[in-house]
Amino acid sequence: MKNWTLFLITALALATCKPKTGEKPSNDLQAAGAESGTIKKIDVHAHYQHKRDYLPAFFEKWNMQGVLVDVFHKDSMDIRRSWDKYLAHTQTDPELFFLCTSFIGVGIDAPDFAEKTIAQLEGEIKAGARMVKVWKNFGMVTKDASGAFIQIDDPRLQPIWDYLKTKNIPVMAHIGEPEQAWRELDPDSPHYGYYKEHPQYHAYHFPEIPTYETIITARDHWIEKNPDLNILCAHLGSMSHDVDMVAARLDRFPNMSVEPGARFGDLARQDSEKVRAFFEKYQDRIMFGSDFGNGIPQDSMAPAQLQEEKMNLDVNYDRLWKYLSSTDSVELRGRTTRGLGLSNDVLNKVYYQNVVNFLKID
Repeated sequence: MKNWTLFLITALALATCKPKTGEKPSNDLQAAGAESGTIKKIDVHAHYQHKRDYLPAFFEKWNMQGVLVDVFHKDSMDIRRSWDKYLAHTQTDPELFFLCTSFIGVGIDAPDFAEKTIAQLEGEIKAGARMVKVWKNFGMVTKDASGAFIQIDDPRLQPIWDYLKTKNIPVMAHIGEPEQAWRELDPDSPHYGYYKEHPQYHAYHFPEIPTYETIITARDHWIEKNPDLNILCAHLGSMSHDVDMVAARLDRFPNMSVEPGARFGDLARQDSEKVRAFFEKYQDRIMFGSDFGNGIPQDSMAPAQLQEEKMNLDVNYDRLWKYLSSTDSVELRGRTTRGLGLSNDVLNKVYYQNVVNFLKID
């Protein structure tokens, strides 16, 4: 029962949307989502920590590869990350995935902090990492010796950005949370379930956490002072509730791109025509990301669990495809909206070519 409970928690945490009651995903990998097979895809934000026997055929059906994005964070017990699991996974299935490493600011006061961090990143770039992620630890969690929250524009981090520029390695930045994190929990919010399960990131209850505006301002300042660093702002830059806010930053910062992983529910609450116009205008700077993944070893799951996981994953990718490619009615995070109906040219850029260009994939 313990593993089954973990499976359910993982599925709820990583899925952008769940199949509606009574919806039966196809067991035939050539059936569900087959229309999408004409567009090559790279999911730029994925978290498949563990091998799955079904994944090679699944990704082949979807004509897709993924970028495994490391999560490096400190909790009450220890510093944890996913890198070693991802590295082993890509060695088993090298044709499926690319690697993204990460770092955090724990120990930033040490004189050799930047030197040690650069050494870590250098080794992991040599091992295959094509991108480096920074997480919401910066701004919301990690503090320096004075007790101040470390913001992403902290000057002590600058040698790391300078190093990455010399290596032409881009950065994925998950800085901040959706604006709703600073508000009272709202059952109608697309983030209600996440903050219910992860109350430590519900800033509304922690007045010591810097404000949303403070964190976003620091993020903007960091991008501005590093114009030669290519930056992919994950989750639409924590501004997913308002595409006008995202557009203003894209206009201001030529080195910034975005991906909408786990934020399609926010897009569904905005006018479809407005969102469609946003995708069309910035079609060269938006990349498809899902934030999908797994967190349980395959040998800890029963065949029925694996089958359910695969079917849910298929339904979720299919729903995002329909939202982007069709004008059908689509339900995302409890909100029914109309699909964007993007052209094949725009879909090819968002799903594939922009990621290839950004990560310099041959």
